[in-house]
Amino acid sequence: MDKNEREQRFDGLLFSLAEQHPSGVLDLLQTIAGFLARKTDFFTGGDDGEWEKVLINTFKKEGAQAIEAAKQKRREKEEAEKRRQDTIKKKKEEEEAAAAAQSKSATITELTDEEAENLQKEIDGKKINEKIPEVSKPLTEEGDEELDEEEKKKLKPNEGNGCDLENYRWTQSLQEVELRVPFKNIANLKARDVCVVLTKKNIKVGLKNQTPVIDGELYAEIKTDDSLWTIDKNTIVVTFEKINKMSWWDKIIKSDLPISTRKINPEPSKLSDLDGETRSMVEKMMYDQRQKEMGLPTSEDQKKQDILSKFMTQHPEMDFSKCKFN
Repeated sequence: MDKNEREQRFDGLLFSLAEQHPSGVLDLLQTIAGFLARKTDFFTGGDDGEWEKVLINTFKKEGAQAIEAAKQKRREKEEAEKRRQDTIKKKKEEEEAAAAAQSKSATITELTDEEAENLQKEIDGKKINEKIPEVSKPLTEEGDEELDEEEKKKLKPNEGNGCDLENYRWTQSLQEVELRVPFKNIANLKARDVCVVLTKKNIKVGLKNQTPVIDGELYAEIKTDDSLWTIDKNTIVVTFEKINKMSWWDKIIKSDLPISTRKINPEPSKLSDLDGETRSMVEKMMYDQRQKEMGLPTSEDQKKQDILSKFMTQHPEMDFSKCKFN
């Protein structure tokens, strides 16, 4: 069995085991080490110190592969961001060139008083009819009578399943969140003027030496290694990846008003679009759901039965006829 086959076969089981160790990886490793000590000769079957060599070599090999994979992912993100910045730069240069050409070819025409008055009326009319972006509104203003009173107090999600607030807007997928913080009075925002601080649980975004626009605790934990920020004209754009990819956020900062996740309208996605960890978890949930519908054992039940069968095989001297198994 090669590595890929082994991962596909055991990732679901190991993920389920990890979920039962809320204290983290050290707690999980302690359980595995205890199992090896009690049920195998891993620590005693070889020469002195042999188990340490095996352990170190194994973890070094897996660690090196994990580090290289993380570097590759970071390189791909940086390359994608560079391509995006190049596209923005090229578009800006084209717009500037077009504006310069138009300005060069333009002729100055003196307007009569009547023409000037009509032109001003036209400009004022356009300003009145111009669509001004609005912040997200509570669902009470949507007239949805089917919602309960608590749900009606929540905000309606924007088209990106996030929220448009007074000073910033955010959108989300199950995997990541994008935050956009505009500065309308700054024509050409520079990176040196910006202050962005991201930790696993908190975020701060604003201009240096000024009160931050956002400074608070995030709704849920994020992967800081896979987070990045950039500048789009006069807007700070922050993108970060969720740790829990199986739930929708109802706010980006815990102090914000929540949106109604019932009103979220996600785009259809395929299992192939998910990363390996999330895909394994979703496939396990789908498998367990089908098993329950057919009255068959779930993956957890099968795992327990397999362990019990193996134990009974290894201990034929024991009498299990009077045992009751749930």
